[in-house]
Amino acid sequence: MAVNIGERIWLQHLLAKYNFITKVTHYSPTWLPVTRFCTFGLQQLLTSYRMEVKSDSSSGTPPEQGGAGIKRPLEPKMTEEYVKRIQLDPVVEESDSVRRKRRKYALLLSYSGKGYLGMQRNHGFRTIEGDLLDAMVHANLMTEEGLQCPQMFQFQRAARTDKGVSAARQVVSVKLPDDVADMVNEINKHLCDQIRVMAVRRTTKGFNCKTWCDSRTYSYMCPTFAFAPLEEMTKEDYRITPDVLEKIRSTVKVYKGTHNFHNFTARKKFQEDSAKRYIIDIECGDPFERESVEWVIIRIKGQSFMLHQIRKMVGLAIAVLRGLASPDVISKAWGKDRVDVPIAPSLGLVLEEPHYDKYNLRYGSDGIHEALTWDEATKKIQEFREKYIDSTIINTEIQEKSMLKWLETLPLHTYDVREIPGDDLTESQSHRSSTRSAFGRARVRLNMSQNSDDEEADDEDGDLDQYRIFPQKKDDGKVIMKNDASNGDEVGVNGVSGKDKTAVETDTTASMKE
Repeated sequence: MAVNIGERIWLQHLLAKYNFITKVTHYSPTWLPVTRFCTFGLQQLLTSYRMEVKSDSSSGTPPEQGGAGIKRPLEPKMTEEYVKRIQLDPVVEESDSVRRKRRKYALLLSYSGKGYLGMQRNHGFRTIEGDLLDAMVHANLMTEEGLQCPQMFQFQRAARTDKGVSAARQVVSVKLPDDVADMVNEINKHLCDQIRVMAVRRTTKGFNCKTWCDSRTYSYMCPTFAFAPLEEMTKEDYRITPDVLEKIRSTVKVYKGTHNFHNFTARKKFQEDSAKRYIIDIECGDPFERESVEWVIIRIKGQSFMLHQIRKMVGLAIAVLRGLASPDVISKAWGKDRVDVPIAPSLGLVLEEPHYDKYNLRYGSDGIHEALTWDEATKKIQEFREKYIDSTIINTEIQEKSMLKWLETLPLHTYDVREIPGDDLTESQSHRSSTRSAFGRARVRLNMSQNSDDEEADDEDGDLDQYRIFPQKKDDGKVIMKNDASNGDEVGVNGVSGKDKTAVETDTTASMKE
């Protein structure tokens, strides 16, 4: 029922007179909750009011002085305060986007991480999440406001994948309109071939794909020559023996259980409870040959993982199997001391699946909701994986030889306890100066920690300009975003633009002052 400004003012005074309480949300016009919560009664009053106004206008009698119908209050005086209130609370015309009902959905994604700076959205860079949100906007499933603030639609991801890491099954939860017949195709029409929505499930209202996730399974695809003993030549034509394969399986089994993995991530201390992680299972599959190179896949299932944890677990296992480190270095890394642990390349890491066993047990068989098992999408996922994930890993390794280059750096690690500069400096380190400022001591600690493993996570990222989206102007004056460094901001040392360089220097100075 359409309500004009005069009728709206009358309704507001009527509600105020009888102490009605209305609830106004940003999804609805101001008068909409009135008809939503008091629809029948107010419609009857509004009909009587209109009959009164019509009768009064035909008889020439002012409505407040006579005529049939109900009594109503005088029209309010148009004071300056009242005018401002009307201007701040305008009548909004209803549109289809306002009236669309939204439900909570779980989306199953598959993507290749090559050319992307990870899953989580990072303004100015190419990310999986950024492309997905753009596709939802173009498919008219999300508004521009939702693109800037996805939390408006309760957007959440099950797991964050780092730069270059792919996913065979990734889950995101979001509130979407329920009037779309084929949501999968509507989103995929606006996505590149590297990212696909495989399936959609209607979930419970309070579903959160991150908090409901019981565990996550990752895999690491690695050429078998990485496990070759030092006495053997490390070449691509290497073929693993049964003894070496059995040694791999027995070595990685040590990771099972709950341990303190503070040495397997960056900027995490031994005392922090979040450094303890539970590894449910870890296994090494049978070798297979692709493009004249032999490969193995190590699968790791755990409750949750920290930054670079899996890559450091694989890297340390490779060092032990090649004879560069003793087998007890793994258990030593769980202690409080800082141990030098290498980090394997990111190329072979793949998110296999987030698991929702508790959710499926509680809601999967209630007759209303569906279990998050995705069995019907298995064939499509396997085809996508063969075409975009496995083939990318294999071809990139053959062309760039990232594993071979990384193996050359393994002998440079000590695999032993290393000293991390702290608050207690030796006399030589402090230069025996009683007048050294806090800024100077922080500068010494910063210079001494440049080669620590905590900074290794940052150094190995290299030049980020290949993932940067640069703004460019078209002939018509519109601004577009392009992921090409050739026409973007001026790039300074280490791939940092002029503006970013100033910000980095400011942040570094601030950290040293602290």
